[in-house]
Amino acid sequence: MADALHGKSIVIIGGTTGLGLSAARACIAEGARVVVVGRNAESAHRAQVELGSSCVALAADATDPTTAPRAIEQAVTHFGGFHALYHVAGGSGRKMGDGPLHEITDEGWRFTLDLNLTSLFNSNRAAARQFLKQGSGGSVLNMGSVLGWSPSPAFFTTHAYAATKSAIVGFTKSCAAYYATHDIRFNVLAPALVETPMAQRAASDERIQSFIRTKQPLDGGRIGRPDDLDAAAVYFLSDGSKFVTGQVLAVDGGWCVSEGQTDE
Repeated sequence: MADALHGKSIVIIGGTTGLGLSAARACIAEGARVVVVGRNAESAHRAQVELGSSCVALAADATDPTTAPRAIEQAVTHFGGFHALYHVAGGSGRKMGDGPLHEITDEGWRFTLDLNLTSLFNSNRAAARQFLKQGSGGSVLNMGSVLGWSPSPAFFTTHAYAATKSAIVGFTKSCAAYYATHDIRFNVLAPALVETPMAQRAASDERIQSFIRTKQPLDGGRIGRPDDLDAAAVYFLSDGSKFVTGQVLAVDGGWCVSEGQTDE
């Protein structure tokens, strides 16, 4: 799949750490130029230094409706075009009040929806507008989660988060149906537990790690790595998927087909 993204300019919202940064590396290795966006200025600077001249890194908040249009403009200005969007930004609202339904605070609900759903709406809308303006078609890839349809009540009970990830599937499929005649594709990647900054709580809990060994049994039973998703991301962002839209691919180590064992 060498040079699968040759000549492509890709915007990755949430591309300065974790899954997004790993995808940015993979896209550049396949010939793309990328604009990566992250909330933290230090992370954006590190990404810029690492990824070099094939990258423009921006420090901005994905929940701000001006962020994605500005990133797309950077792709057009610096790299001469805009061909694909990968929305990775999002995270847990647990510290803000997400949890089981009867415990979710109003603040936790609003925060989690803004973080995971409003930010994605902002970026997808900006991409659709630009693709229509260009008359070029293009690819939008959204980050979901298996928790959107395959819950795990023992260790991962954040119902606002699950609601946002489920909504991403419905939103993406609806957009895919509407924009197919414009050759604008919308798809979803849905990981299970992956070792990212968001997953530090789970990654450091031995009980959860023991559960993961049976819930994600592939490759010896382990937590996922960001690069486990890279090949799938490259596929969806490339012309290799030009006949694919409205699909959800779980890259989950077997999560969705495994029972998972606990001591409880």
